[in-house]
Amino acid sequence: MANIKSAIKRIKTTARNRARNLGYKTNIRKLYKAAEKAVVAAAADAGDKVKAAIKAIDKAVQHGILHRNTAARKKSRLMRKAKKK
Repeated sequence: MANIKSAIKRIKTTARNRARNLGYKTNIRKLYKAAEKAVVAAAADAGDKVKAAIKAIDKAVQHGILHRNTAARKKSRLMRKAKKK
């Protein structure tokens, strides 16, 4: 355990940020998988689910949770699958 006051504060801040970031990432993963399933099943609402997933990915980049290249790769793969079906 840290002894210095600033290090203790940093540990608390890091834990809080990590919990918030995990929430974002979990939501992105959920939306991405739902969009993927809808595309594969050729569901009527596949377009809406793809849009929701892309919107969540873009917001994560704005908040600094995902790197922009990671987001671009995820969006590209999702769109490629959507265009195949």
